[in-house]
Amino acid sequence: MYRLRNGVQNYPWGSSDAIPRFLGERPDGTRVAEVWIGTHALQPSTALTGDGSSKPLSDLTGDLPFMLKVLAADQPLSLQVHPSKAQAEAGYAEEERAGVPLHAPHRVYKDANHKPEMVYALSTFDSLIGFRPTAEILRVLSPLETPLTKRIVDDLRADPGFAGIVRRVEWLLSQEVTPAEVGEVVGACRALGRMGLDIKRAYSTAVEVAGHYPDDIGVIISLMLNRMTLQPGEAAFLGAGIIHAHLKGLCLEVMASSDNVLRAGLTKKHIDRDGLISCLGETGMARLARVSPEFVLAETEVFSPAGVEFALAITQVSNADPDGVAVVDAQQSILICTGGEVEVRCARGERVSLGRGDSVFLGPDDRDCVIVGLGEVAQAYEPAQRALHSRLVDVV
Repeated sequence: MYRLRNGVQNYPWGSSDAIPRFLGERPDGTRVAEVWIGTHALQPSTALTGDGSSKPLSDLTGDLPFMLKVLAADQPLSLQVHPSKAQAEAGYAEEERAGVPLHAPHRVYKDANHKPEMVYALSTFDSLIGFRPTAEILRVLSPLETPLTKRIVDDLRADPGFAGIVRRVEWLLSQEVTPAEVGEVVGACRALGRMGLDIKRAYSTAVEVAGHYPDDIGVIISLMLNRMTLQPGEAAFLGAGIIHAHLKGLCLEVMASSDNVLRAGLTKKHIDRDGLISCLGETGMARLARVSPEFVLAETEVFSPAGVEFALAITQVSNADPDGVAVVDAQQSILICTGGEVEVRCARGERVSLGRGDSVFLGPDDRDCVIVGLGEVAQAYEPAQRALHSRLVDVV
């Protein structure tokens, strides 16, 4: 059992206080977007040993198949998709052959892995996730009555369905849509909002996004996407190929160990239009679903989508459990305390105290562990092949 020291990512969309407060630190005004917990080469965790020394977590584990993040957004992330395994392997090999440096701003594939992911809300958490159905997009765009939205409506009526929606996105990314055209659409959204009309929160979302990216084509694409709000304790699963942009809030993300992102807007970073369209077209109408947890104990619920390398168990402990609550049995786990103060105890006598934001790694020798105290602990792990999987409730 090893305490972990984890790196952070300071992206412009991050929050200046949410993650520092989560970690029990004093905010200093720096925007902190993510804490990475795992073995990914771009920001690997360090294991702290009992004698005060440290070593890379990967020295103990090899490459973990999953990664856990704490994510805090104060403004929208880039509009993005993640590739399938086959696309990631091909894209990574191609960029390696071309000699593109791993940290180059135009590098797309940082590894050869896919990136399905699950979001578990720690606060009210808002995202744009997945395309609306064709009929709903037409219902959203038709009342705006700008030249740009009229063109999209006419084209989508003539070419409906998922493939038609993707072709509209490709057209938008291929055209020189001017800031004035984007502004005209935002103005129409604002005007309809003042009249009390906001179809499925599309218009208020576009106005909100435009407040951060006023000239960006992603504002137009946002009108074509579902807005989802998770309350604390709720989770959503995003398969590879789901277009999305998290908007605001604090969450845990558990995912396959990857940092492959293809962007479509709401960013100053590199946009790989052809790669993004290929990813959308290859994956098709990828699955977007809320995850209905399974209770393995009265105190523990498990969020475990089938067919992926990760699961997340959430355990609440209290003084009503003086003997502790058992963690989910797994070969390798990452535990993070999300609230309160707890102690992790292993059968061979080891004990580690955790406060909010503290994390620990449990290896194959750390079996029969229990959590005692008063608080909540999240456990990310690779489920067994025959594990009990969660029911997914499709959003659309």
